[in-house]
Amino acid sequence: MGELVNSGLLNVASMVISVIVMVIGLVFWFFVNRASSRTNEQIELLEALLDQQKRQNALLRRLCEANEPEEKDVPKAPVEAAKEDEDDFIRLVAER
Repeated sequence: MGELVNSGLLNVASMVISVIVMVIGLVFWFFVNRASSRTNEQIELLEALLDQQKRQNALLRRLCEANEPEEKDVPKAPVEAAKEDEDDFIRLVAER
């Protein structure tokens, strides 16, 4: 008779443990699923932001190209004058 009581208790205990494990699993699944869906939303928002930034960059490039003055042949004399100015500056630095 004791064996019947013990086996009944084991069945109830195993049933309770199964229910507890199932509840913990469902709670874990809920939080993982929630985090996953929020992550997917954030990824979609970031992709939309990236697309808008690409469009803005293209517009800025077009604006810069439109406002850019046409370069003509620049005489090389200013470049030589700049080198002479650098030499003058070096002469002014005190030596140690």
